Amino acid sequence: MTPLAGTMEPEKNRLLDAVARRVAGHSLEGPYYTDRAFFDLDIAAIFTRQWLFVAVDAEVPEPGDCTTVEIGPYSVIVLRDDEGGLRAFHNVCRHRGARLLDEGRGSVGNLVCGYHKWTYGTDGALRHAPAQPPDFDRDCFALKTVHVRSVGGLVFVCLADEPPADFPEVAARVEPYLAPHELRRAKVAARCDLVENGNWKLVMENNRECYHCDGHPELLRTFFPTYGYTRDSVPANLRQAHERYLRADTEMRATYERLGLPYALIEELHERTTGFRIQRDALDLAGESFTPDGTAACRRLLGDLPTPRLGHLALHLQPNSWFHVLGDHAVTFSVLPLAPDKTLLRTTWLVHPEAVEGEDYDPGTLTKVWTATNEQDARLVARAQQGVANPAYEPGPYAPTEYQVEAFCTWYLARLREELRP
Repeated sequence: MTPLAGTMEPEKNRLLDAVARRVAGHSLEGPYYTDRAFFDLDIAAIFTRQWLFVAVDAEVPEPGDCTTVEIGPYSVIVLRDDEGGLRAFHNVCRHRGARLLDEGRGSVGNLVCGYHKWTYGTDGALRHAPAQPPDFDRDCFALKTVHVRSVGGLVFVCLADEPPADFPEVAARVEPYLAPHELRRAKVAARCDLVENGNWKLVMENNRECYHCDGHPELLRTFFPTYGYTRDSVPANLRQAHERYLRADTEMRATYERLGLPYALIEELHERTTGFRIQRDALDLAGESFTPDGTAACRRLLGDLPTPRLGHLALHLQPNSWFHVLGDHAVTFSVLPLAPDKTLLRTTWLVHPEAVEGEDYDPGTLTKVWTATNEQDARLVARAQQGVANPAYEPGPYAPTEYQVEAFCTWYLARLREELRP
């Protein structure tokens, strides 16, 4: 049963009325970010229906390796089975419902319930249940499975009985962009969990625009501030940066063509169930990485790439993730709702599997830009949450450069309509 299943008809009508009132090109009304009913609807319509990015292959590289993830009221185990396959299960014992694994990462031979010692194999089959009657059928009590799939080394799960049918097509279009970086072979260099004091949609909306990027001095050393502008709309104060971008973009396109790297923009953010955007793009200065001077943060490059000067591969997937994949490392971002006004942002940095900490890379240098940027964004999201909770708040118009925020809201509202009026 989803959290929305017991919702009374008047409450559903209230939510539908709010969806119908939304003015295109304007921000959402306050209750979308503050109301418990909307939060429960988001869990039901989004987080139990869609493919969600939750981990990377590098977190579960060997048989028995596992990690857990909290998705609203659900807890999911992602693990590598004895045959090397990827599995996902609900983190619930089939006996009396005790949680099998605590939060975090680890390695197991079997999954043993700490309550009554029911024991499951890495394939989810019940192996041992003490003191059961002779006619007890263990085959009836395997762990409940969750759909799981790796896309170029990025691990997604879906709680729905029938996942979105378009995900395999999206995966097939995205994987050629990711494949040269060999993320499945990478290793985790760092991971950071940041709880932001704002609704999950504010976290996603904030990431989808650079209208506020003057608040990210570390990021803007290499990330061009003209993101989201068209050629004819670049303001006077950004024209010099735009000229640098055009020169760097021309050079990068020649490099991508020479190396056979796909780079063209694919942007289908709200036209399909699994909205996504992917593109290779130039970086400023040395153009190699997110560092103060743009030079590589790791000496060992991902995959067999011959040069670090590749700009960055930017991937965005509705509803909860974005990624930056560079020549020397990759950064993944996963957004998970905790409460109407609390959100977990999990950031993971990946490097070449043989890169040595302190020799090939310094963790502080590797993580500095996005750690600072995440913390700055968290403060902005908290300010936004305070504002939308104020009775004086009313939706305002998006600027043209915020078109991806509008696309996110359009996609999101379509999912709510599907849930409320199946």
